[in-house]
Amino acid sequence: MTSTMRPQAEPRSAYKAFRPIATRWSDNDVYGHVNNVVYYSWFDTAVNGLLIERGAIDIHAGETIGLVVETQCNYFAPLAFPEAVVAGIRVAQVGASSVRYELGLFPADERQPCAARGHFVHVYVDRATRRPIALPPQLLCVLETLK
Repeated sequence: MTSTMRPQAEPRSAYKAFRPIATRWSDNDVYGHVNNVVYYSWFDTAVNGLLIERGAIDIHAGETIGLVVETQCNYFAPLAFPEAVVAGIRVAQVGASSVRYELGLFPADERQPCAARGHFVHVYVDRATRRPIALPPQLLCVLETLK
């Protein structure tokens, strides 16, 4: 019999970079908390915002774009509008053309562990051909700071 460890909430110290996330009225569902699909949008927004801010990608004119090929999330505590949320980001694995980003979503209270944590994998491709390409040097430099 194999034993599977149950995912655990992590502290902020497990992450290398942080980005604020503004919740919106429409993020809440009929149960009074942020709907699960919104978390994936926050993951994408946090990582791409950080990469753009640090000059690692140019979403409008760059030759390289990142496509999400895998995503996953575990939920530990509810988040709800109008709560402030902070996304913690780290890089778990860098391949020839892919990156696995891991994220934690935290309530504004800095003492609390993450309310959710997950990952997604970007495969970086040529914008025109959509074929995988080697990670650009400027992206690699930024990824190093997130390991």
